Amino acid sequence: MFRNVSFYLLLAIMLGSQAGFAQSTEGRRLEDCINYALENNPQIRIAQLQVADANWRIKENKGTGLPQISAGVSYQYFIQRPGIPASALGFGTSDEKIAFNAFHSLTPSISLNQLFFSNSYRLATKAADYYRVYVNEQLNVSRRTIRNQVIDAYLPALLITENLVILDKNIANLEKLLAETRAIQQAGFAEQLDVDRLELSLTTLRSERDNLVRQQEMVVNGLKMTMGMPVSESLALSDNLSQLLANYGSADLTSELNPQNRPEYVQLRRGRDLSQIQVDLESKPWMPTVAGFIQYQPGYQGGFGDDTKWFFIPAAVTGISVSMNLWDSGVSKARKQKAMIGIQTIDEQEKLLLNGMQLELANARKQYLNAQERVGNQQKNVALAQRIYDTTQTKYKAGIGSSLELVSAEQSLYAAQQALMSAQYDLLTAKVAVQKALGTAN
Repeated sequence: MFRNVSFYLLLAIMLGSQAGFAQSTEGRRLEDCINYALENNPQIRIAQLQVADANWRIKENKGTGLPQISAGVSYQYFIQRPGIPASALGFGTSDEKIAFNAFHSLTPSISLNQLFFSNSYRLATKAADYYRVYVNEQLNVSRRTIRNQVIDAYLPALLITENLVILDKNIANLEKLLAETRAIQQAGFAEQLDVDRLELSLTTLRSERDNLVRQQEMVVNGLKMTMGMPVSESLALSDNLSQLLANYGSADLTSELNPQNRPEYVQLRRGRDLSQIQVDLESKPWMPTVAGFIQYQPGYQGGFGDDTKWFFIPAAVTGISVSMNLWDSGVSKARKQKAMIGIQTIDEQEKLLLNGMQLELANARKQYLNAQERVGNQQKNVALAQRIYDTTQTKYKAGIGSSLELVSAEQSLYAAQQALMSAQYDLLTAKVAVQKALGTAN
């Protein structure tokens, strides 16, 4: 019998989903599911949007150092114009006020500004380029993560699917044996107890099959969620464990770990580069900012006294400005120290990551060796259990064996088959784990 049904239930709970499952007429291989996920999983789309955002950020940063042209217009009407008495200017003793402005002032303007040098602009442009590399690595990390998640969700679903195939085959064999036993019992050469035992065994197998079908629905729905596929769509699996074991070949048990093959390590190093740029910026707060400008104002004024005539009064100006920080009360120093602490933190994280990757590789290789040995042992057990079952069945049909022996042999064969499939599953996951650890998984 299949005694480890709780194992599949645990996998189903971990992968969790609640919607129903409809069998698809077209099965998907593992690579099909991975490719679907890489195109449809929302995490991939978010990472791709971040790459697009980085590209536009680069254009934005570079654009601030290019010529900036602006235009505007302003209008003023003086309700009360400033002025002084005419006598104050030596024009007699009249108290009449001489105004300095017209009632109306219309001032269009157009300006050209150009940044000639800025250390912060230079480093910001450099940081934007690094940031684009950083988000590209982040996209690679997301792709690798989604790929691994699909594999981790696909293999348990495939295991349950293949267990259902074996169950169906065993149920069919037991139904045939039960029919033969009924015929023998009706002829008076077998007891009703023999029929009852086989019926009980068949009922148990059918019940276990129904449980596996429900668990399959949950696990496959979990796979759909990982792929980014709507749960309402149907999904069938077309791979088998033996084919996948052959496709993945033997695990690499000798190659040294190359951290550059792991996207998460490369991403961490890119983050350190960004922190180093911040240190460079705060190390030279005294560097000047140089900018130039040209401005033209074709001004118009009108309404001097009772005269409504307008006058064209243009103005043009150009100039250059230089500014530099002389003292900021320690603000730049504090920012630099914060950036340096960020670098030191990343260095410590790098040590942890490298140590963790080494441990991951070592454990994956040990799991592979253990699983490889288990598969060899279980293959022998299945062959032995099959011989025992065939012999017991022959003896039973010949009337020299009991139904109890037959049911016991049957249970041993089913258990050996399930143990072999579980060992093959462990071997395949161990192969995949070695590839993940080495960073060689496609």
